[in-house]
Amino acid sequence: MRLTLLFLLLSVPTSHFIKGAETEQDFTWHLQKLPLIVSQRTFHLDRPKFQAEIKLELNGACGIECQKTLPLPSMSDLEDCLSYETVFENGTRLRTDVNVQGFLPQAESENTTSVKGRLRQKRQVYGTDSRFSISDKQFTTKYPFSTAVKISSGCSGILISPKHVLTAAHCVHDGKDYIKEARKLRVGLLKIRSKGGGKNRKGSKQRKKGSSDAQDPVMDASTLNMKSLNKRSVEGSQNHKGSRRNRGDSRGKPSFQWTRVKKTHIPNGWLKGISKDVALDYDYAVLELKRPQKKKYMDLGISPITQHMPGNRVHFSGFDDDRPGQLVYRFCSVSDESSDLFYQYCDAEPGSSGSGIYVRLRDPRSKKWKRKIVAVYSGHQWVDLNEVQQDFNVAVRITPLKYAQICSWIHGNSADCTHG
Repeated sequence: MRLTLLFLLLSVPTSHFIKGAETEQDFTWHLQKLPLIVSQRTFHLDRPKFQAEIKLELNGACGIECQKTLPLPSMSDLEDCLSYETVFENGTRLRTDVNVQGFLPQAESENTTSVKGRLRQKRQVYGTDSRFSISDKQFTTKYPFSTAVKISSGCSGILISPKHVLTAAHCVHDGKDYIKEARKLRVGLLKIRSKGGGKNRKGSKQRKKGSSDAQDPVMDASTLNMKSLNKRSVEGSQNHKGSRRNRGDSRGKPSFQWTRVKKTHIPNGWLKGISKDVALDYDYAVLELKRPQKKKYMDLGISPITQHMPGNRVHFSGFDDDRPGQLVYRFCSVSDESSDLFYQYCDAEPGSSGSGIYVRLRDPRSKKWKRKIVAVYSGHQWVDLNEVQQDFNVAVRITPLKYAQICSWIHGNSADCTHG
């Protein structure tokens, strides 16, 4: 029954979710001039101890309600938070101080409006589980699902270049020290082995690298239809223990190709010495791989307000702990937002933290729909709400400042990061 309802939903064109006076023109990626984040000085720090334990649920984090009570950060505060640490594979650690140029704080605050009329609910997974395990190689090896990666610390991430992965900061650092698993961090890319255990045939055609949607079949809830989505390719939440379907597709079983992480970048805003508390706003990190990958990656995008998302919906895929080895896809509506955070209703379990949250909007030049990453799934977090701890599923939005910072980490300088 649940799958039947999903099939009906997925067969509805994106434009059918446009309401009121909104038109497709509202659902467009807009080119924005970015602030520049310029490195000022770099100096060595002591080697990390790598003694922290990973925590996939954070207590006392500053969420949307907490943010409303805080004064707007000064430029000095922003520069402190956007300065960053880099840890190399050999344990060397650097700090880089930055200078922010061309940034208007009021423009950032105007980039969001509170979503009214919806009540936030306790959320991890309860009631009907709305997640779908992607088990057929027709889907797992195709864009956008193929951009999801597994982090050896137990989290998920997403490819944002041939050799860079975006994930959550708490997947490698607890705010005081790097976690034990970050000492020899690895990233796993989902592969399909043949029934005999070998790799795909050599000489088979490779898709052109890049991040354009134009060359790939549209493979998410925005456009999947009943013909391409079936019980074999996308499983529902029911567990079929011992069944052939639960053991993997007969044409091949999923496995991971693991690659070492060469360096890790974390914003200082995540460090308790800077923020004086765990600040979800800066719960993101970028991992640089030792070897570039041939898989397609997904572009970054500056997070639009939810009214400018078709159906107010977001999408993401990750490797939830309760479904080992399976890629789990979900989509849902955003229930509340600040300039830095989303609260959303996506069912998720530990292990999906660090997943890249994306939306599809129209590219103004090609006129085609294009996916971009607009947030990082921070996970199931406990936040202070009216002096009471409540739990929500939280995502960190990609703001113009964060976009500029992540872009500079990818390119190694800010000169290639002037527009987003």
